[in-house]
Amino acid sequence: MCDHCVIEGVKERMLSRRAMLGAGAAAAAALPLAGARPARAQAAAGTPVDMTHTLSAAFPTYFGTPGFAAERGASFETDGFNLLELTINEHTGTHIDAPLHFSADGASVDQIPVESLVCPLCVIDIAARAADDPDAQVTPDDVAAWTDANGPIPDGACVAMFSGWAEKAPADGFRNADAEGVMHFPGFHPDAAAMLLETGAAALAVDTLSLDHGPSTDFATHYLWLPAGRYGIECLAGLDRVPATGATLVVGAPKHEGGTGGPARVIALT
Repeated sequence: MCDHCVIEGVKERMLSRRAMLGAGAAAAAALPLAGARPARAQAAAGTPVDMTHTLSAAFPTYFGTPGFAAERGASFETDGFNLLELTINEHTGTHIDAPLHFSADGASVDQIPVESLVCPLCVIDIAARAADDPDAQVTPDDVAAWTDANGPIPDGACVAMFSGWAEKAPADGFRNADAEGVMHFPGFHPDAAAMLLETGAAALAVDTLSLDHGPSTDFATHYLWLPAGRYGIECLAGLDRVPATGATLVVGAPKHEGGTGGPARVIALT
């Protein structure tokens, strides 16, 4: 069969499918009981808040080089459908760090238990301090202050640092590199990470490029947290729109074999 015939056949099927879907939508509109069920489900789950930056070649990366590229593989005008071919560094944009990222034999991203990816969200706010000091870190005192105000860290929780840094993306201020190339942005102090290892927390999250603060050269927080079988989330957005406690985080982690992490769609239910 010729390519032209195949393309025309695809277009005809797409048009037929659109007509069928349009008829189905009209029929569904006449069934109020069917339409009511998703509304009840959404109300029970909570209001969703997108915690994810839009992924593009312009989004800053830790090493300063683009971590994302998209080339058009097909276009609707020519092929009857749209398709992009993507090239992505695993640790680009809002993404997850699997234990394997900083260990010889830790779990890869596809091996993270799915129950760990839906978790209570605990937000530690250091934005005021970070506004004056870009190298600010979450300390054990910050963790203690959070638990004094909100109670113990829940089992399976994601403990997130809110530094206000997300609003700097995608400009150069998100990396905030000085003349020597040293970056300056907030992160978790290793002592705070060690303290949180004593709880049942499953994940650490930051609104910056790294769990460790920008000037770190030893990645001590990464080396404490990830080899312990916990995971991380970096470049989180939307932390200014969720409470210190009470929200549920849903981490849409990728599932590619042997992955050390990958871009994730992260949603909070408040």
